[in-house]
Amino acid sequence: MIKLDSRPAVWTASGVQSAPEGSLPAGREKTMAYRILRAHDRSGGSGTMRIRFDSLISHDITYVGVIQTARASGMERFPVPYVLTNCHNSLCAVGGTINEDDHVFGLSAAKKYGGIYVPANQAVIHQYAREALTGCGRMVLGSDSHTRYGAIGTMGIGEGGPEIVKQLLENTYDVADPEVVLVYLTGAPARGVGPHDVALALCGAVYKNGFVKNKVLEFAGPGIKNLPMDYRIGIDVMTTETACLSSIWATDGRVEEYLAVHGRAGEYKKLEPEDGAVYDSVISIDLSTVEPMAALPFHPSEAYTIAELRANAGDILRETEKRAHEQFGGKVELHLTDKIRDGGIYVDQGVIAGCSGGMYDNIAEAAAILDGCSVGDGYFSLSVYPPSVPVNLRLIKDGVQQKLMEAGALFKPCFCGPCFGAGDVPANNGLSIRHTTRNFPNREGSKPGDGQLAAVVLMDARSIAATARNGGRLTAATEIDYVRPEDRPYEFDGSVYEKRVYSGFGHPDSSAELRFGPNIADWPAIPALSDNLIMELAAVIHDPVTTTDELIPSGETSSYRSNPMKLASFALSRREPAYVGRTEKIREAEARRAAGDYSDVQALLDGGVSAGEIAHSSICSVIFANRPGDGSAREQAASCQRVLGGGANICYEYATKRYRSNCINWGMLPFVIDEGTPFDYESGDMVYVPDVREKVARGDCEFDAKVFAKDGSVSDLKLRMGALTDDERDIILRGCLMNHYAAQRRK
Repeated sequence: MIKLDSRPAVWTASGVQSAPEGSLPAGREKTMAYRILRAHDRSGGSGTMRIRFDSLISHDITYVGVIQTARASGMERFPVPYVLTNCHNSLCAVGGTINEDDHVFGLSAAKKYGGIYVPANQAVIHQYAREALTGCGRMVLGSDSHTRYGAIGTMGIGEGGPEIVKQLLENTYDVADPEVVLVYLTGAPARGVGPHDVALALCGAVYKNGFVKNKVLEFAGPGIKNLPMDYRIGIDVMTTETACLSSIWATDGRVEEYLAVHGRAGEYKKLEPEDGAVYDSVISIDLSTVEPMAALPFHPSEAYTIAELRANAGDILRETEKRAHEQFGGKVELHLTDKIRDGGIYVDQGVIAGCSGGMYDNIAEAAAILDGCSVGDGYFSLSVYPPSVPVNLRLIKDGVQQKLMEAGALFKPCFCGPCFGAGDVPANNGLSIRHTTRNFPNREGSKPGDGQLAAVVLMDARSIAATARNGGRLTAATEIDYVRPEDRPYEFDGSVYEKRVYSGFGHPDSSAELRFGPNIADWPAIPALSDNLIMELAAVIHDPVTTTDELIPSGETSSYRSNPMKLASFALSRREPAYVGRTEKIREAEARRAAGDYSDVQALLDGGVSAGEIAHSSICSVIFANRPGDGSAREQAASCQRVLGGGANICYEYATKRYRSNCINWGMLPFVIDEGTPFDYESGDMVYVPDVREKVARGDCEFDAKVFAKDGSVSDLKLRMGALTDDERDIILRGCLMNHYAAQRRK
């Protein structure tokens, strides 16, 4: 199905061949990715790219914090098109008025600074970007991890809010010259096999082995011509789950038609690798061999064919139950084997939604499968969330929505909720099948701390519809006899955007007043890095991966993302509930130290650290996790730690570049320890790092530390930190990105 080749390869007129030795990195410059990156690179080819993007996009979980940070850093206008969508916090009953207060703030900011404001339920963030921002050779930066528009010839990168702030202040996004991986497509998918099947197979092949981590995926090959645009887009958006940096696809007449239909014919140009383009490695996918897939909890890479899952249901579901037991420490259990009945697996819910599932073609084919059938009157339910009002209008006019509703499916507004736990939360111990982006722990909205736990299996809309047709009995769409929808030209009616979207780019009104609700709060003061650092462990997590959803839960907590301290009270609440209380005690210890009371660090004094050294130190909290930061780009995963007094993370490896960047932008030292080094310490143990400020300032990458354990033992610990840019060093030295920009204004 999918083959991986780690050897460099060269693109030639006669096909892909082994690359001559020494042809990297010069050959990379002939890839589509590098030609686009270099056109946006301000570095002059230094080995670290300094990228300026054509446009920016954020949703209502992130844009308030972005704008608050940018205005505190001196922003006066939006220098490039900046789109503010409202697709995450649009359940306005949650938290009283505060979600709608954020929306009002967003519109007032668009008016004041010259932005583009998309009202609630008009479009999910990435569909609006596809419809209004993309163009061949362009680059878009979004404060959402699924910022991927490669299928339309646009390189999208998802990062935390501070990276958006840098662009708003006309600075750059800095990244080491990335490797490029060719994804070579051949063949054509079978009927009943959809884009999510291809995407999940890809995630299963490359995520756990890190084959594409922080690299650019470049899709090319003869198989592309066999994929409609929605199919390409559906694969592309899921590349985020491979841990790659970005993606780009070869373009053709279908892309040209897509842009023309959306009123941007002038944005098309043909993209393809140049002869002699060299790739660091190759992924080969024969689309004709892909089967319907299912990704089990708790990651899209836990991918099985549906046939394999059904044939080995007991073993696979028991293994999933075991993962849940380990994930939650036995405090709450997941029961999936009881879903096996009468020789099949029965699920409780189906959802087709958002930037991956809610595409026109996916919904139309689901309707074809369910045409004249019924989802039944039992426990199984089916919900459909279209990605934008223009798409929904087309579904209505073509009779697609009617077919699904007649079968018993429910249509919901354009909303991202099912992707992060704020919509269609299943019952306790429920098993939901979803064409959405993620199935991380609690991503469906359950609360293990309250004894609630549910599970999500990711599947393509086609197999979800086939399962619905069989009353919730897990079924692959390839087993269903149905007539695929005819391939009709897609019609886009953008008039609703003309009526409802505020388009103020280039027309800022400095006299306009920002409108603040009572939940919108400024960032608290963040201290600069002290000469020495005393880090008390507030959480020690040995899970293989710790997601951003565990660092700061999604779902109903989203309502508080405009209030830094209120949101921080939820930090690690679903993974390490004692964390916030521990950080409060650590902050109290720092206050006593600053007042000259060193009783909280008596172990350090007894261990030879002088009072003078402690006087020039600060006590902060620190988290250890094996591999933190997989998942969302939300900077709150780092900022919540910081406002609670966090000073660093320690890990073996950061799961994503964006989480490491979030830590840096919030002034937290991104420490790592060598793989295999035991970390047998626990909450309450202290790590002393002398001369940390001096070492950061001069660019050191190694830090000798001592661990003072609660049991009285003292041990050495070697901390490392990857190279930092000059700006990143200054950000950490000054305490955070806002302090960095404030200092620049004072010069």
